[in-house]
Amino acid sequence: MHVITESMTEEERMTAFMARIEAGEKIEADDWMPEEYRVTLIKLISMHGISEIMGALPEKEWVPRAPSLYRKLGIMAKVQDEMGHGQLLLRVVEDLMKPYGRNRDDLMQDLFTGKLKFHNVFHMKTKTWADAGIIGWLVDGAAIITQTNMLGASYGPYARALKRICAEEVFHAQHGEAIIMALAEGNEKQREMIQEALNRWWEPLLMFFGPASKETTGSSKQDVTIKYNIRTSTNEELRQRFLSKYIPRVLSLGLTIPDETLSYDEANETWTYQQPDWNEFKKITRNEGPFSQERLNLRRVSYDNNAWVRRALAE
Repeated sequence: MHVITESMTEEERMTAFMARIEAGEKIEADDWMPEEYRVTLIKLISMHGISEIMGALPEKEWVPRAPSLYRKLGIMAKVQDEMGHGQLLLRVVEDLMKPYGRNRDDLMQDLFTGKLKFHNVFHMKTKTWADAGIIGWLVDGAAIITQTNMLGASYGPYARALKRICAEEVFHAQHGEAIIMALAEGNEKQREMIQEALNRWWEPLLMFFGPASKETTGSSKQDVTIKYNIRTSTNEELRQRFLSKYIPRVLSLGLTIPDETLSYDEANETWTYQQPDWNEFKKITRNEGPFSQERLNLRRVSYDNNAWVRRALAE
């Protein structure tokens, strides 16, 4: 184990820290860490945590409209899980923010002012029951691919939280798949409902993993997370895994992928696809998506209405 002491120079500490990363050691909340590492973790985990909370809202909208009591109970349990994931992750972030004198309330204010982003897919409208199925099957499927890539993250508290979250997300994906399978085995109108939902969700699903390279957005965040062994794969590698896993499953249901350019390069084992509109992606990240403000307003009203609970707990 590489020990970092106060007597070391900043350069020596950095060298020892990177040696810990390269040796596969876990960094804990009270350990010394470089500013870049701490800030990167705060941005990543706070975005993940808030996305879990905001991601519960699209499905929450379908709780009263679920087609049966059985489906209602299933989606209610899923919403509860997602909120729990968000609370768990925000607790991890709170430890990282202590040196800056910031807390969870600061994170919520960052969300309301647009400083803290949430995932692009949760800015979308859910128009039909098929949307609830697509979210569970494909959105949570994409999340599993992203999150399992970080199960070995160098930051111990995050890696341990992900272990629990990923286990539960598997059930969520199965829940969504069950909804889609039931609709696919139904009548023509139900099958058309799935296809229509897939057509709307396909581009947001491609955006889910982020741009392929920093040239697209001028950002090099994925390089920093790989440098510190927070994750191991690039955005494009993760997107390719998603396509390889789910395109055969989608086609097996008799559905059509809404992309005439889609093809598989067997020599390079990669999918060629139509790039999503990354300018639209930037708009969404500025909270200018189809349902961004409605979701934020709902979260804001809920936060304000329950302020008395936080005050009571603090006393």
